[in-house]
Amino acid sequence: MTIAVEIPIQGAKEEVWKIISDIENAVNNISGIEKVEIHHHPGESLVGLKWTETRTLFGKTATETMWITEAEKNQYYQTRAESHGSIYITVMRIEENNEGTLLSMEFTGKPQSLGAKIMAGLLMPFFKKATKKALYQDLLDIKKVVEAGN
Repeated sequence: MTIAVEIPIQGAKEEVWKIISDIENAVNNISGIEKVEIHHHPGESLVGLKWTETRTLFGKTATETMWITEAEKNQYYQTRAESHGSIYITVMRIEENNEGTLLSMEFTGKPQSLGAKIMAGLLMPFFKKATKKALYQDLLDIKKVVEAGN
């Protein structure tokens, strides 16, 4: 399952990058995030940054540990999480255009265990719609923060 959302933002890609790459302060910028605990910060590069994020999804508190596997400053980063028998990959991408910046997020869930495959088959329609809504809200929150700084 892959879900993609995008939003135009009136601001330079560097301003958008500053917000999306500031994982430590994501709780201040994204309304769905309740807590962030950094486990490893590699220094200058984002690759290797590992954290636990707590947010409310589907009416329940969910905590996931994620890490950044790829990044190119002012362009994109990719995260990975492994939970409940699945692998989750998320890519945040920035593209500059004449109107400002386009921020996109692509979330992919890959069930690995038999149980995860069965649950994915049963809950996919509900999960997909709710996840798309949550991802889009994250982008709206980022847009608001970036545009408020202009």
